[in-house]
Amino acid sequence: MDIEFRAARADEAGAVSALAVRSKAYWGYGEAFMEAIRDELTYSPLVCGSGMLVVAERAGRLLGFYRLVEGVPEARLESLFVDPPAIGTGVGKALLERALGAAEALGAQTVTLEADPNAESFYAKYGFVRTGELPSASIPGRMLPHMTFHIARG
Repeated sequence: MDIEFRAARADEAGAVSALAVRSKAYWGYGEAFMEAIRDELTYSPLVCGSGMLVVAERAGRLLGFYRLVEGVPEARLESLFVDPPAIGTGVGKALLERALGAAEALGAQTVTLEADPNAESFYAKYGFVRTGELPSASIPGRMLPHMTFHIARG
């Protein structure tokens, strides 16, 4: 697969945020829901230029991104979004593998995340285990699966 990975640039904040919105809307959420979480899906130039947000692209076209918050012994996958036309093409898997590799290289023993309920099975397929649930920061009463991946040390 001819995907290239690189750190996002500050001037890509608009494109990254728009991709996150399209990716979340893929699950069929209504307008009111999408408006309630818009702030969660907005990435500032500061965040995009921090080096912690990595984009995947092909031929200059943004396919998806992840944001890993570095930590030892626990790193946190803050976000992972794939542009809807690229869903099912291996981009999500490639982004996830890249994020897990980055966490391992930093010395993390685990990677945690809060998954969209629709994406829980994706993460489970790659070894994440549901370890609880946490309330959504934007939608009162909505619970999100808290998932953990244990990095195997050879």
